[in-house]
Amino acid sequence: MAFRLVTLNLNGIRSAASKGFIEWAAAAGADCMGVQEVKAQAADMADRFESLGGLAGYFHFAEKKGYSGVGLYSRKTPSDVIVGLGDAFFDAEGRWVECRYDTPKRKLSIISCYFPSGSSGEERQQAKFRFLDLLYPHLQALQAEREFILVGDVNIAHREADLKNWRSNQKNSGFLPEERAWMTRLLGQAGLVDVYRRLHPDTTDTCYTWWSNRGQAYANNVGWRLDYHLASPALAATAKTAAIYKAQKFSDHAPLAIDYDFKL
Repeated sequence: MAFRLVTLNLNGIRSAASKGFIEWAAAAGADCMGVQEVKAQAADMADRFESLGGLAGYFHFAEKKGYSGVGLYSRKTPSDVIVGLGDAFFDAEGRWVECRYDTPKRKLSIISCYFPSGSSGEERQQAKFRFLDLLYPHLQALQAEREFILVGDVNIAHREADLKNWRSNQKNSGFLPEERAWMTRLLGQAGLVDVYRRLHPDTTDTCYTWWSNRGQAYANNVGWRLDYHLASPALAATAKTAAIYKAQKFSDHAPLAIDYDFKL
C-alpha cells in the first residue's frame, strides 16, 4: 500500500511541457502531484493540461497573466476542493489549492502551495513576511481538525545543510534569520514534520531542489532545498522513501517524490 506524492515548481507549465515534463509525469507513478508557478490561466490549460497521466487537475490561478498559480493533480476524486486562503491580496496571486479526501473515519487534505519569493526587493520581502504571518495560524487551525500534507515551493532553506553557500546567503531572501525561525517554529511549536529531513536527516549536496540560472550553478550543484513536503505527524510517520529527480531538467527546480504507506 503506497501513496506517491510529487511536488515540482514548473516555472511555467508550457515551458516545462516543451522539456518533456508531460511525458515524465505520465510515467512517474504519482497518485497526487502538486505543481507551482503554473504561469497560465484556465484558457491556456484547456484541452492540454487539465489532466496529466490519468490524474485530474485542480487549480488556483493568479489574476496576473504569466504569474504564479498552483495546481494539484489527483488520481482519486477529492470530496472537496478549497481554492485560496481567504486573503484577497494573496488569493489574487494563486498560491493555495487544497484537495480534501474525507471519509466518516478520517479528515485528510493534500495541499499544493507556493510561498512568495522576496528576492526581487524589499516590497516583496515584506509581502513574504505577511504571507508567513497569515499562513502559520491557518496551518495550526488545519492541523487541529485534520491530517494533511502540504507540498510546494516554500522559498526558504531552513538549515545550513539546505544550501551550498549558506555563509554568503545569510542576508539574502530565502535564508534570512526570520524566515528560518518561522520554519523552526512550524516544525516545533506547530508540530508539522519536514518529511524529507525525517527520511534524510543529514544529507547535504544531494538534497537541493533549486539552482539559480546564473553562472554554472546547476553544473556545480550550487543549490538550495526550497521544495518541501510538510506533514502532520501521523502521515509523516508513514513516509518510506524520498527521491529528487535530476535525470531531466524541466525547470530551475527538480521534482521531489515521496512514497507514503497509506491510501487516500
